[in-house]
Amino acid sequence: MPGAGRPAFYTVREAARILRVDPATLYRAIREDAFPAVRVRTRYVVPAIALDQLITEAAESGGCVDVARIATERRTAREVARLTGGASW
Repeated sequence: MPGAGRPAFYTVREAARILRVDPATLYRAIREDAFPAVRVRTRYVVPAIALDQLITEAAESGGCVDVARIATERRTAREVARLTGGASW
């Protein structure tokens, strides 16, 4: 949960700065559904909790966090849910 003075969402530029990547890289990942974001009309915002989870996973694993793998797993789960009518195994 966002704390006092901490945003619930970041602009793509702010998130890119936190991750130390070029904003164009982050925009591309978002458009490819390889990075979590919320689209509000023509703008994207990145949930602060998504960045928190990435940071936590990297710290706990002690290694590289593959956001593309996470996104693929998320897409696969959505597709399975769609094909099974939302039923879980």
